[in-house]
Amino acid sequence: MIWRFMLLVAAYLPLSAHFLRDGNWAVAVLLALLPLLSLTRTSIVLKLLQAGLVSGALLVWFPTAYEIGQMRMATGQPWLRMALILSGVMLFSLAAAWFTGGMKKTTSLDMERQTT
Repeated sequence: MIWRFMLLVAAYLPLSAHFLRDGNWAVAVLLALLPLLSLTRTSIVLKLLQAGLVSGALLVWFPTAYEIGQMRMATGQPWLRMALILSGVMLFSLAAAWFTGGMKKTTSLDMERQTT
């Protein structure tokens, strides 16, 4: 469970830093503290955290990679390393969202259902 929590923290902190770089302190602090909600381990909170990571990958990292790539190509600067790094960040965010699904609380009733 702790490694899944650490994955969430590691995925949300770069997203938070991205907004902090733009000077958006409120969103940056919110995103930095959001993984703490996973400690409740309720399914709705975990689904929202997963949706946040997927949204971050698709609505923040992908457009950022495209914009920086276009700017670098227009100025004749190398862009491949940037594309690989941001692709890695996107894949890490998506992987963290995938692995977050296993953080649900298991009750004795759930354990009983699994053994039968």
